[in-house]
Amino acid sequence: MADDARTARARGRAGGTGRAWAGGAGRAVASLGTMQRYEGRRWPVALQAAVAMAAPAAVGVLTGHASTGLLASSGAFTTLYAAHRSPAERARILPLVALMLTLCAAAGTATGPWPLATGIGLVAVTAATAATMFAFSVGPPGPLFPLISYGLASHVSVLEDGVRHTPAGVVIGAFAAGTAFSCLVAASSLLLARNRTPVPPLRELLPGPRWDAVTTELFVRTLIVAVVGTTVSLVLVDPERAYWTVGAGLAVIGARPGRRHAAQRGLHRIVGTAAGAALYVAVAGALTLPPLVLAAVLGGLQFGAQMLVVRHYALALVCITPMVLILAGAARGEDPTMVVVMERVLDTVVGATLGAATGLVHRRRRAP
Repeated sequence: MADDARTARARGRAGGTGRAWAGGAGRAVASLGTMQRYEGRRWPVALQAAVAMAAPAAVGVLTGHASTGLLASSGAFTTLYAAHRSPAERARILPLVALMLTLCAAAGTATGPWPLATGIGLVAVTAATAATMFAFSVGPPGPLFPLISYGLASHVSVLEDGVRHTPAGVVIGAFAAGTAFSCLVAASSLLLARNRTPVPPLRELLPGPRWDAVTTELFVRTLIVAVVGTTVSLVLVDPERAYWTVGAGLAVIGARPGRRHAAQRGLHRIVGTAAGAALYVAVAGALTLPPLVLAAVLGGLQFGAQMLVVRHYALALVCITPMVLILAGAARGEDPTMVVVMERVLDTVVGATLGAATGLVHRRRRAP
């Protein structure tokens, strides 16, 4: 009798888990057809991000240093932080983000020539930036863009015939200039008197360090993605692709805990990246854009991505994926081939699945 009761309870739990997984999968799929409501004005941040992306690329083209200009365009990721803050508060916070992105790029140039060192550095940079951003409640997009800065810098620092593809000073200088320019673009909103509001001390804007259950969950999940994703890339795939795999996982985690959130973000990441890659292949195969037009396209993609990301993550990735493919390829003076694009989609599937799976770290709250 007792054994029968235990067996029945076990079956009940298994059935409940199966129904929960099926329900979660159904909600994730349904979310692909849902536009989220967003209260507030998103276009100022989107416009700042677009200008910060397009202007350095255009300057690079006009001065004969297109690849360097595209590296500097990566500094536009600075403007994506503290988007929910007032313009005056953003002007106080963003220089710290700019410094972090530049330091991560410097780390990438230091390890770039050696694949194993790059992999170790990838885990270390991810862990350090995640701990900092979660503990001080920096908010979205979390440690994703410090990782991308590290990855792009290491990507253009590989050795070719015993010589770095791009000198370390050029890489670090481009990132420093790009992030500084992004801060100036964001601060330009303070030219309007209505935006010059009082700003609390920095310790109130970014309180901490605070390490609670949410911080622990996000950090553990991030570390799992960094270690497993990097190891898989180093051992089974290609060390140069590790940052893309890990980046996909971090994007799924974001700065918010929960299993449902992880499942939905993971599915959106895969679907949106595949669609964005298809768009890139279709357009790149049919058109050869002049460099200045390409700079404008980058700005347009960035604007579209930031307008959409708060409403529909997969649609935002239709803009983000071509943009990152252009940046990563052009910074090395290469146009991504069909093989490279398919590799990036595969890396995204692996990373996004890994990021979604780490949602299991989240403990469900039991009803009282």
